Amino acid sequence: MQTINWGIIGCGDVTEKKSGPAFNKVPGSKLVAVMRRDATKAADYAMRHNVSKWYANADDLFNDDEVNAVYVATPPSSHLSYAIAALQKGLPVYVEKPVTMNAHGAQQLADAVKQYNGQLIVAHYRRRLPMFLKVKELLQQNRIGSVRTVQLRLWQSRKPALVTKGAPNWRTQPNVSGGGYFHDLSPHQLDLMLYFFGNPVHYSGFSLNQAQATDADDHVCGSVVFENNVVLNGSWCFNVAETENSDLCEIIGNEGKISFPVFGDKVTLKTESGQEVFTFEHPENIQLPMIESMVNYLNGVEANPCTIDEAVTLMKIIDAFATKINT
Repeated sequence: MQTINWGIIGCGDVTEKKSGPAFNKVPGSKLVAVMRRDATKAADYAMRHNVSKWYANADDLFNDDEVNAVYVATPPSSHLSYAIAALQKGLPVYVEKPVTMNAHGAQQLADAVKQYNGQLIVAHYRRRLPMFLKVKELLQQNRIGSVRTVQLRLWQSRKPALVTKGAPNWRTQPNVSGGGYFHDLSPHQLDLMLYFFGNPVHYSGFSLNQAQATDADDHVCGSVVFENNVVLNGSWCFNVAETENSDLCEIIGNEGKISFPVFGDKVTLKTESGQEVFTFEHPENIQLPMIESMVNYLNGVEANPCTIDEAVTLMKIIDAFATKINT
C-alpha cells in the first residue's frame, strides 16, 4: 500500500481538530506539509502539529516532491483554483465543502477531473460516521416501511454555535462563502439526503435576507422529490431567538419514523412496536473515518466515498434553494 503524503492548503480552524491530526492517525497516511498565505501562521501550525514543512505559497507545496496528495481547506472562493492547480500537477485532491461557490464552479471542477484523469474526493465526511451509517442501515432494513416524507429543520440564532468561532466570519460574506450560514451548514445535511435516497428529479426553493444583519441571506426554504418518490422539505433560518435553536431531521415512513439531529449524536427509531434510541460518540477528529476511506480509495481498495459528480448535484440543489426573493 502506498503511503499518502498529504499537503494542506489553508491550515485554518477546520484543520485544527476536525481533520488535520487525523491524517497522521490513519494507516498509510501522513501529513508532511502545510501552506497558508500568512507565513507566521503557517509556521505556527506546523510547529504545533509537528509537521516538518510549511509554505506561504501554494506552488511551493505543489512542487514538493514528497507531497503526493493535497487537501484544500481554504474558504470556498479559492477551492476551484487550488483544486484545478493540484489536478494539473497530477495530485489527488480532497476538497472541503461546499466544494465550490456554486454549481457552475462544481461542473468546472468535474470537467477538470475528467480532463486531467484525476482523483478528487469531497469532504462530506458524515457519510462515514457510524451514526449516519446506522440511519442508512435502518432505511435499508425497511424498519419504517416505505419512506413518505423527510422534514429537515435547522434554525439558529444570528451567531450559530455550530460554526467555528476562531476566525473572521467569512461565512456571511457571499463573495467568499457563496452565500451565508446556509452554504456552510446545509451541504452536510443535503449530502446525507442524497446518500440516503439517491437521485433527485425535482428541486426548488427560495431565500431572503430577513434580519439584514449581514450581506448574506439568512432564511432559506426548499423541497426535493427523489426518483423513488421520497419528498424532502427543508427549512433553514439563522435569525431566531437562541431559545428556538433547532436541528432536526425526521424521516417518516408508513410504518414509523427515524429522527436525529444532523449535528448531534443520537438517532431515534419509533415504530408501532415501540421506540429505540441509538447514541454515538463521534471520533475526536471527526473526519478520521472519511480520511481512512479516502486513503483506501487512493490505494484502489474501495470506491470514491464522495465524487465530484455527486457534489455537482448537491450544488445544483443549493443554487435552486438559494434563489433570492427581493422583499
